[in-house]
Amino acid sequence: MRSLASLMFLGGLFSLALLCRPGAGLAEDKPSTEGFVSIFDGKTLTGWKVSAKTGHSGTTKNKSGGKWIVEDGAIVGSQDVPGNGGIIITEKEYGDFEVVLEMKNDFGPDSGLFLRSTDTGKCYQAMIDYHANGNLMGVYGEGIGGKPHVRNFDFGAKVTEIKPKEAPFKLPVAPEKWPEFWKHGEWNELRARIEGNPPKITTWIKGVKFMEFQDTEKRLADKGGIALQVHGGGDYTKEFVRYRNIRVKELGK
Repeated sequence: MRSLASLMFLGGLFSLALLCRPGAGLAEDKPSTEGFVSIFDGKTLTGWKVSAKTGHSGTTKNKSGGKWIVEDGAIVGSQDVPGNGGIIITEKEYGDFEVVLEMKNDFGPDSGLFLRSTDTGKCYQAMIDYHANGNLMGVYGEGIGGKPHVRNFDFGAKVTEIKPKEAPFKLPVAPEKWPEFWKHGEWNELRARIEGNPPKITTWIKGVKFMEFQDTEKRLADKGGIALQVHGGGDYTKEFVRYRNIRVKELGK
């Protein structure tokens, strides 16, 4: 019979092996699925409003804020005329919250998930720059001087290619595994949490944590809307962003 000390030693080695195995800790990083309420009914834009007050709507006289419709259970956005974009924003404002949605955008348009947004588009943006040299779920200070701006990868020329970038939070998916992880043309889940002010912002892609950032400066009000963006510039009248199953959980309630 093995001694108690030997058994404890072997148990310790087993625990260490579990901690060091590839992917250890990802399960602990997965966010909760409980406590969320839908903020998009899948049929109408009730509870949302289009804003043409951002700089992305300054290329035409009508400043319409882009084109936003509901189609096949999703909010679909595009430029209404070349160069003219904008945001669609919740009528309700939120403080500390977590928002989750599914995205199926064309590869080309520049979009974004805006956190604590004003109707002029000032916000912390969870990036949905779904184009060459773009990024998913990095954090960008939209309309507030581009600060912060943290990302741990860039897209290559194709949606199947990503290039790691130096960042405080390391890229959690190896570039060679990206084509297996992210499925273009299918619905993929994106998630972001914002809490405190200066805020801590955490983002996930398909349940895997992609960014954790703590700001050190108060740049915006404690509350704001949740918004989706169609970027201005270029001609993206025939390319579309698509979002569905949009849910939010207010924290601390």
